[in-house]
Formats: sequence, structure tokens, C-alpha cells
Amino acid sequence: MFVLNQLKANNFEAFIVGGCLRDLLIGNEPKDWDVTTNALPKDIQKIFLNSFYNNSFGTVGVIVEGDTIEVTTYRSEAKYTDKRHPDKIKFGVSLEEDLKRRDFTINALAFDGNKTVDKFKGQKDLEARIIRCVGKAEDRFNEDALRMMRAIRFAAQLDFQIEKKTWQAIIKNKNNIKKISSERVRDELMKILKADDSFRGLWLLKESGIQKIILPELEKTVGVMQNKHHMYSVYYHSLLSVQFCPSDDPLVRLAAFLHDIAKPQTKGGEGADATFYNHEHLGVKFTKQIMRRLKFSNDEIAMVAHLVKNHMFYYNIGEITDAGVRRLIRRVGNENLKNLIDLRIADRMGSGCQKDKPYKLEELERRMIKVQKDPIDTRMLKIDGNILQKEFKMKPGAKIGIVMHLLLEEVLDDPKKNTEEYLFAQAKKIIADIKKMTEKEARNKMKENREFLRDYNEKNN
Repeated sequence: MFVLNQLKANNFEAFIVGGCLRDLLIGNEPKDWDVTTNALPKDIQKIFLNSFYNNSFGTVGVIVEGDTIEVTTYRSEAKYTDKRHPDKIKFGVSLEEDLKRRDFTINALAFDGNKTVDKFKGQKDLEARIIRCVGKAEDRFNEDALRMMRAIRFAAQLDFQIEKKTWQAIIKNKNNIKKISSERVRDELMKILKADDSFRGLWLLKESGIQKIILPELEKTVGVMQNKHHMYSVYYHSLLSVQFCPSDDPLVRLAAFLHDIAKPQTKGGEGADATFYNHEHLGVKFTKQIMRRLKFSNDEIAMVAHLVKNHMFYYNIGEITDAGVRRLIRRVGNENLKNLIDLRIADRMGSGCQKDKPYKLEELERRMIKVQKDPIDTRMLKIDGNILQKEFKMKPGAKIGIVMHLLLEEVLDDPKKNTEEYLFAQAKKIIADIKKMTEKEARNKMKENREFLRDYNEKNN
């Protein structure tokens, strides 16, 4: 109210608008605050010294008690040639003209501290839990095609229905989503994944035809039946996996959505005994392809691909030793353990299982905690590469890497071997074995790391 009162004290109109007012009216806590006014950006900055001009659309960020409140000048917008940005903006128009340019009636309400201005029956749609475009739906989607995904996202977030003409306009104009930047599509997709009813949001993406445009790889999973371990088709299983995923992290939910994406390409046979060998490995390729196209960061791509790759991890009580548990932690990474367990739960529940955690998964979690302090990577060994270089007069390079990883393999089997004395003795033997290798050969061996380490240990233990 401070911002409203200050603007009014300077003889300007001021209203709370948009999502924050919508959330207040339906009893949700607003995530941020937006104010609209007939004051121009230069006037707003004169009134609020602790402010900054945010963009070319008339928005000034006002800092109040550490929070940023966006104050935007009334504006009207001309034709949207590129389906993303207005060709021309006019500032200082009326409140009604400003509200007329907004996307949905539930976001076209305004409140001045005393009364609510409702020019487009937004309160009625809030009560009926309906998402309806302001004016003609096709015009709103031609102004900004991303609004089609926003409508779907609001349906998933708010548990609202999309009004019939608005839904028909989404289906008719779906191809305009191609004109939206990958970054904006990605951000809207992640908000859908984070929604309480993400299942509904993803289903509406498919039914509208937008999924086929932004995630064509997933279309191939539709209708592909699985085997005796699954009640549902690949696509429906993927949707349910997202819905049952216990993690709130949209990246983990994305992994749940994509974890079986390569099953159609790897399917062998039909019926109860159908197989999908190595679908997780091909799934990594498809996952990276999708995420690169949508401009995710390298770290985000690596995390989701890692979860997809490892979602089939094997664990059975009585078959896996503590060394096996340590190797699992090493392969997955401590930082990914919770996410991987959440993905496994999502996968199970999405397959029709009634219990999220079977006894063996609970047992695995207990054993993971038990071995957490054991050495699981080379940084936890009692000697390091610098010591090897100094003691054995070796140069930095792949040979050092081979020695360190072979030493780690021994310590993974038996953490008691993690002593300087033992590791030095073993390092001496390994170095004698590999001293005739060229650096190029050593690098190639490191690329074949898993096979090389396994063969070496079988031969020398």
C-alpha cells in the first residue's frame, strides 16, 4: 500500500494489478507485486528515489524494504507482427485501455486500495474457476503466442478450466508457438512441471498439439504399450511419474517425464515379455537433444541426463555388498542420491505400484547413510596426484589418473586400505605395470576407464 499511497499523494492514479491481485482474491499468497499507474516512468523515479527503470515497456522497479515492486505506466499496444512484441507502445492511456491489453480476465482486475475495478468480468471467472481471454482469444494469442502455454500453466497451477473459445483458439493457433524463443518456452514448461497438477498441464500440452511442436520426441511414446511390469503405455506412465514425483524440483520432474523417452526405439517383442534394453542410454541422447534445443544450461542438462542414465540402477538385498553401495554412490554422486531415489519412487508409482518405497529401497537408503563417510572418490584417498608426482617423479597427465582410479577401486572394496603406507605400496606396483605406456595410450585407457579398471582388478586380485 505504500507505493499506492505515494503515487496518489502526488496526484496520480495507482492500482494493484495482475497475478498478485488474482492470488489475493482466491486466497493465495502473492509471490510478487505489480502496480499500474498513469504516472510516466520519469515521474515514478522522481517519487521513489530508490528505484530503477527496468525496461522499455514503462516498468520501474521500486525497492521497498528490500523487495522490488514493479510499477508500470498505463499503456496500449499496437499490432504484434512477430507474435511476441508489440510493434508500438503508447504510454499514459486510460486504466481500461491498459487492462484491455492483458491476457486473461482473471489477470485484468485492478484494486486501488478501496475498490476493485473489473471491466471484463474477471471476478465472475475467478468464482467459476475459468481461464478466459480478455476480448477475442485469437487476438490475444496473436499478440503473444506464449499466452497459450500460460493458459495451460494456470489451469495446472490454479485447478481452473480453460474456457471453450479460449481452448479452441489455442488449438487453432498452436503453430505460432514456433515464433517464441526457446528460452521463453523452456521457462513456461518448467512452471508447468512445478505446478501442483503438473499431470493436467502436460496432458493439455499434448491435447492442444503444442507438445508435438516443442517436444516432438515424446510423441513417439504415445500409445506404446510396455510389459508385465507396467500397467500403462509409455507416455501415460511418464505423465504419472511426474505427478507422483516427490521432488518439487522441476528438473527432477523433467527427468521423470523423459526417463523412458527412448523406449519406442529400443522395444523388442510385444506383450508381457517385451524388452527395452539400454533405453536409458539412448534416453540420455534424446534428453540432451531436447534440453539443448530449449537452451537449458550445461549444468542442468548434465543433471537431468545423469538421472535418466541411472534411473535403472540395480539393487537387491543380499546381492549387493557394501562395496557395491559405495560404487553406486560414486557413480551417481552424493549430490544426486536424493533426486535419484525420488525418480525411482516416481517411476514405481507411475507404473501402478501402490507403495512408494519397497523395503529394499528403504534398506538401500540406510546402507547409503552407513557408508557415506567411506572414501568414494579420489579426493578422499590418503595420497593424491601431487604426492605421486613428487615421490615417483611422474609428470601430470593420464598416467596419474590411472593410478589414482585403480587405488580408489581397491579402497571401494575395502575402506581399511585407505592408508598412506598401503596406497604407496600399491601405487608402486601399478606404476611399474604402466610405465611403458605412452601418454596417448594412457589417455585412451582412461576413456575406456570402466573396462580397463575391471580387467586390471580381475587380473591382479
